[in-house]
Amino acid sequence: MTYSLNWNLETIFKGGVHGTEFNIKIETLRQQVIEFSTQVKQDKSDHKIEKMGELFGLYQEILSGYLTADLFVNAWSADDYTNSEFRPIQNQIDQLGTELAKPEKELQVFLAELTETEFENLLAQPELAELQFNLSEQRAKAQYLLDSKTEDLLDQLRLDSLMGWSQHYETLVAGLTLSFEDENGQQQTISAGQALNQIDGYPDAQVRRGIMQAYEKMWTKVENLAADTLNHLAGARLTEQKARGYQDYMEEPLALNRMSAETLNNMWSVVDAHKDMFKPYFERRAQLMDIDKLGWQDQTAPLTHLGTYQLAPLSYDEAAKLIITNFGQYSSKMAQFAQNAFEKGWIEAEDRPGKQPGGWMESIPDINESRIFLTFTGSPNDAATIAHELGHGFHTSVLQDLPYLRNDYAMNVAETASTFAELIVNDANVQSAQSDAERVMLLDAKLANPVAMFLNIHARYLFENEFYQARQEGYVTASRLNQMMENAQKTAFGDSLSEWHPHFWASKLHFYADDVPFYNFPYTFGYLFSAGIYAWAKTQPNFEEAYISLLRDTAAMSTEELAQKHLGVDLTKPDFFEAGVSAIQADIDQYLDLSEPFI
Repeated sequence: MTYSLNWNLETIFKGGVHGTEFNIKIETLRQQVIEFSTQVKQDKSDHKIEKMGELFGLYQEILSGYLTADLFVNAWSADDYTNSEFRPIQNQIDQLGTELAKPEKELQVFLAELTETEFENLLAQPELAELQFNLSEQRAKAQYLLDSKTEDLLDQLRLDSLMGWSQHYETLVAGLTLSFEDENGQQQTISAGQALNQIDGYPDAQVRRGIMQAYEKMWTKVENLAADTLNHLAGARLTEQKARGYQDYMEEPLALNRMSAETLNNMWSVVDAHKDMFKPYFERRAQLMDIDKLGWQDQTAPLTHLGTYQLAPLSYDEAAKLIITNFGQYSSKMAQFAQNAFEKGWIEAEDRPGKQPGGWMESIPDINESRIFLTFTGSPNDAATIAHELGHGFHTSVLQDLPYLRNDYAMNVAETASTFAELIVNDANVQSAQSDAERVMLLDAKLANPVAMFLNIHARYLFENEFYQARQEGYVTASRLNQMMENAQKTAFGDSLSEWHPHFWASKLHFYADDVPFYNFPYTFGYLFSAGIYAWAKTQPNFEEAYISLLRDTAAMSTEELAQKHLGVDLTKPDFFEAGVSAIQADIDQYLDLSEPFI
């Protein structure tokens, strides 16, 4: 192999989480937080507006260092998910974040207390010229703050409420395993993370169904523990939102995504109006897979053979070449970023027990690098997943010369860059096909993404919306959660599937995130927004420059303003989202046409 399946964490801090470099960094951060806190109090007391440039410089330096240290611990933990030694270290990081939150909030209050004239004078400082939107946002956040003693108490309690329950879920998942019988009659035992990969990717339909059934049974055994975790996490969030004066549970996630309810509702209306377009695709897919009707476990499982043609597994090196080459068709800088990630060991991709489920990308602001975590099994979808995470990394890389607060882009536009990168690779895969059979199979892999974004993500949103409504009235039992989830899946997918995944609420990490409520709708938005960018890219004489310009503005304005400025579209109207639907329909039509001879 040219590229390693394992990442290099030593270039962040030598010696791991117990090494000298990491511990020096933690102590430096502690001292910086103390200095920051002292300076905020002093400047606030003396009303020193002219000192704000210097103060925000220190604040951003701390944020950069804190997120670097946090990523480092998370990476070690994800790498060895069952190892409990990382819990105390993560708790140190969380405690440090809690200490930083105090002067952060004091600073927000100080900004809010300025008169309009004083605030304009503040924004006129050269050091803050590129942070006007971010400072206005910080100023606005003060309206949700309580008195300082209550805020301190809430921050400390969060370690054992929101954060505590989120971490408890990770501990719960780390200890789960299941057994299944493979096609040779051999019993296999795998972790929860491996099971998730096998449900999505195991080639044999009967074995895959057996894994899905075992997965449901595994979660049934711990459903009450999972229900406790989800209820207490949501309860803590609702209590805090109410205390802060949020009007409803959607106000916070919309604010975090810098997005209006009108845009969100418009997007879901378009999705609802077009979800039936997937029915003929599912029916044809079932025929090609030689099963009566797709079950939950079949919706994105790979189509591995068609007639006499069999799709060969993709090697990691082949996936890397595919990504680098095709990124280069749109942007030489994207291609160079991807090559650096593969060559310098920024990606952890090995398929082995004990790893965290799922995949993610995190930036390392102190050294201007990224780290990507996933499990590579050789399917075309795996190449798309790597491209997705590299899209996130490229997004961050083009912001490195900006003040750190300009790196704080919202999740919905974060998913735009990643999904755009994924679209490039999926399209390249399809276009490179040497036969109709291969093209059908690669189109099938490409369609897995819109299936997830339109139907699966919509089911998650519908479930979470109903759950939060119910949680306001009291504890929601595991059996009721199962019913809510199954109903949400049936609403989103219609009658396209024969079997459901009622414990999806228990198995999906996103429902247990402590920092981001409603970790779902930004994905669908990002998909449709990126589809628009993909079409726009083909009309731009200098796409790379235009694209990077858009990415550099993602933390400097609202989502609606970003779309209007760079694409000239109104997100509160259906037209832009409809364009994304048209692209999906074209792929489905091609799929149905090309696959007809194979049924």
